[in-house]
Amino acid sequence: MRTALLQSSGRPGSVVENLKVLDEAAGRAAAAGAGLVAAPEMFLTGYAIGDDIARLAEPADGACADAIAEIATRHGVAVVYGYPEREGATVYNSAQLISADGTRLANYRKTHLFGCFERDHFTPGEQPVVQAELNGLRVGLMICYDVEFPENVRAHALAGTDLLVVPTAQMHPFQFVAESVVPVRAFENQMYVAYVNRVGPEGEFEFVGLSTLAGPDGIARTRAGRGEELVLADADPDFLAASREANPYLKDRRPGLYGSLV
Repeated sequence: MRTALLQSSGRPGSVVENLKVLDEAAGRAAAAGAGLVAAPEMFLTGYAIGDDIARLAEPADGACADAIAEIATRHGVAVVYGYPEREGATVYNSAQLISADGTRLANYRKTHLFGCFERDHFTPGEQPVVQAELNGLRVGLMICYDVEFPENVRAHALAGTDLLVVPTAQMHPFQFVAESVVPVRAFENQMYVAYVNRVGPEGEFEFVGLSTLAGPDGIARTRAGRGEELVLADADPDFLAASREANPYLKDRRPGLYGSLV
């Protein structure tokens, strides 16, 4: 499945403008043969927008989900996007997958919040593995800091995730995560990992870009630079099956030895 990564911070604070950016990117992705376009963490509203996070948060089945379902349907491409999710008085840092026919397939709430900013504005999610079937692949969702915990990604591997999509707000000076950690996660867990980042200055943060789709061989199939761009690469189920057959990591595990880790 050809996967498009929309590396952009959109227009922080403007949901209307961000929907326009996503719409345009979805059109380009579909024209290039993509079955999925992924946008960064908190793309719908912006990340460093302070109390506007709570003001702009909406339910997973809210008006913006309907708007993105219309974009997905019109262009014939599935969409993953980050947004602030409201459930009652609680706000989560979430990511949602909507299919090319507009169906809401999966919604994930970030389980590991990064720094005081996120802890001040969000409640952590409690479900580590969220998946859906899409175009012959089992797609899992995770957000940014979550992927830096090996236990998190291994849980997806054991649950059969083929393509792990990670909307991200990766900031300076942690660019080594995009450059080194993400390809290693893909290799040690025998999956594709699509890591799609924000870019440029926003509030107190400087987002580093470097969005990548890494394969189960640990090799980046595509990597963006430091500016706004749309990059594409394929997640190949045949290559994935062959790689899993050749690599014994998951088969050679000895879970009985790992109890002390938790």
